[in-house]
Amino acid sequence: MPRARGKGGKNRKKTKAQQDKERRELQFKEDGQEYGQILRLLGSGRVEVQCMDGKKRVCTIRGSMRNRVWIHAGDIVLLGLRDFGDDAKADVMLKYYEQEAFELQELGELPDTVRIAEGGFNYSDEDEEGFDLGGGDEEDEEEEKKQAVNVNDI
Repeated sequence: MPRARGKGGKNRKKTKAQQDKERRELQFKEDGQEYGQILRLLGSGRVEVQCMDGKKRVCTIRGSMRNRVWIHAGDIVLLGLRDFGDDAKADVMLKYYEQEAFELQELGELPDTVRIAEGGFNYSDEDEEGFDLGGGDEEDEEEEKKQAVNVNDI
C-alpha cells in the first residue's frame, strides 16, 4: 500500500506561489527608503545595487527574505537606508515582482532608463564609447593577413 506523502507536488506549489503574488499590495518608498536594481550577487546574503539616486550600494538581504525570496541580477528592490555609519550600505527590504516594477515605472516612481525584464540600466551611446571589450582588433588583423596571401601566388 502506498504511504501518504502530502498534498501535491511542485506544480501545486507553483500555483500557490502565483496566487500570493496577486494578493500583495504595491508598496511605495517612504523616508529612509530607496528603489534600486540588483547589479550582481556577492554571496553571504549581500548584493551590489544601483540605486535610483545614482549611488552604488552594497546591501544585505534581510533575514526574513533569505532562502525564501530568490534574488537575481536585474531585479527591482526596495532598500532601507541606514541612518548610522556608511552611506554606501543598505538593507534589501522587498523584492518587486516584474508586474509591480512595471506599475512603478508607469506611475513615475522608477525612471524610464531602467530595463526591468532584461536587467541592468539602459545607458546611452555616449557612456559606451570609452568601453573596450578587447580582442576584436587582433582578430580583424589576422583575417586581413589571410586574405592578403593568395594561394595561387605561392
